Amino acid sequence: MADLFAPTNRPGADAPAASPLADRLRPAQLDQVVGQDHLTGPEGAIGRMVAAKRLSSMILWGPPGTGKTTIARLLADAVGLRFTAISAVFSGVADLKKAFGEARDHARIGQRTLLFVDEIHRFNRAQQDGFLPFVEDGTVTLVGATTENPSFELNAALLSRAQVLILHRLDAAALGLLLDRAEAIEARPLPLTLDARAAMIASADGDGRFLLNQAETLYSVDLAEPLDPAGLSAFLQRRVAVYDKDREGHYNLISALHKSMRGSDPQASLYYLARMLTAGEEPLYVLRRITRFASEDIGLADPQALVQCLAAKDAYEFLGSPEGELAIAQACLYCATAPKSNATYKAQKAAWKSARETGSLMPPQNILNAPTKLMKDIGYGKGYAYDHDTDTGFSGSDYWPEGMARQDFYQPTARGFEKRIGERLAYWEGLRNGGDQGKN
Repeated sequence: MADLFAPTNRPGADAPAASPLADRLRPAQLDQVVGQDHLTGPEGAIGRMVAAKRLSSMILWGPPGTGKTTIARLLADAVGLRFTAISAVFSGVADLKKAFGEARDHARIGQRTLLFVDEIHRFNRAQQDGFLPFVEDGTVTLVGATTENPSFELNAALLSRAQVLILHRLDAAALGLLLDRAEAIEARPLPLTLDARAAMIASADGDGRFLLNQAETLYSVDLAEPLDPAGLSAFLQRRVAVYDKDREGHYNLISALHKSMRGSDPQASLYYLARMLTAGEEPLYVLRRITRFASEDIGLADPQALVQCLAAKDAYEFLGSPEGELAIAQACLYCATAPKSNATYKAQKAAWKSARETGSLMPPQNILNAPTKLMKDIGYGKGYAYDHDTDTGFSGSDYWPEGMARQDFYQPTARGFEKRIGERLAYWEGLRNGGDQGKN
C-alpha cells in the first residue's frame, strides 16, 4: 500500500528498528504530514474539521505516496473516532457487512467509527451503493482513498455524500524534507552528491513512499564514495533524470521550451516538455508558462492559442496525470505551430508605461457618463457620437485625454489573424482622416 509518512515526535517510537524506513517515519499528528498543507493546515478543509472536532465523510484523491492512508489514521485520532480499514482490492461484501456490523455495535456504546476504504474505486457500483445507508445514518464516517478520478469511478450518490479532497503530488521541497528526516533517523547522510540527491528526488515523481524505499536501498549497502547521478542510476537500475526543479536545470529547460515554441519548432518543443514532465515537474507549472507564451508570443496572430491553453488546464484538472498531460502536449504543439507575434506584449508594456506617466489626465467630457443634472449642465456627455448611428459603425471621435496626443501602442504584424486586424485598423484610420476606404 503506497503512502507517505513523516516522523513521530520521537522517530521510530511506534515501529520496531527492523521495520521499513517509511514505517519508522510514520507521523503522530497531522502537522507532520508533508506536502498537503492546503488540506491539513489551519485554513485547509481537514484542518478546519479537526479544529471543530466535526468530521464529514470524504474521498481523498491523489497520486500514490502522497499520504492518503496516513491522513485517515491521524484524522481518527484527532477527533476521537475508532479507526478501521479495509482495502477494496482484498475485500468483498462479507467484509463490508462485518465492518458495518462492528461499527453499529460500537455506536451503541457511544464510540463512532471512521471507516477507511483504500482503493475505493475498485468496488463496483452495487457495492458502493451499499455504503449509503451507513454513511447517511452516521454509523460510519467514510474516508475513501483513490488514485483515480472520482467523477468517473464513484457513484454520484456516494459523491454527493462525501467531500472530495485532492492531495497534491509531493514537490521537491516536500520530498527533500522526507530525505532530511530519513537522514536524521539513520543518523547519517545519504551516500549521494548534491546533484544525485536532487536527481533522486526528481525521479520519485512526487511519490514519498517510493523515495523512502530508494533511500532505504542506499542505506542497505556500504559505499566507498558518494554516488553521482550516473552512479545512482546504475546502482538503482533506474534511469534518473538529471534535473533540479529549484536550480539551473529547471530554468534551462523551461527556457528551452519557451524558445523552441517561439522558434516554431514543434518537435523540440515537445521534447523539452517531455523532459520536464518525465523528470517530475509539476504539470500545471509548465502549462502556466505555455499559457503565458500564448499571450506573449502569439497574441492576436492566433487568438485560439490562449483558448487551447485554458482548455488544456480544464482537461488536466479534470483528468489528472498521466491522462491529462496529453492536453498539455496538445497546447504546446498548438503554440509551437501557430503564427507568432509579440505585438500584444509590446503594446501592454507601452500602455502601462504611458498610464504611469499620465495617470492624472481626465478623459474628454464627451465620453463621460452624466447620471445627474449637474453633470449634464457642466458638459458631461455633451456631443458624444454614438458609433452605431453612423453609416460605417465608426464615428472617428477622439477618445484621448485633453492635452495628450493619440498613441499607437498596438501595432499588429502581417502574420496570421493580425493581418486582418491591421487591415481593419487601416480602414478606420482612413475614415478618421476623412477618406473613403469602403466598408470593412
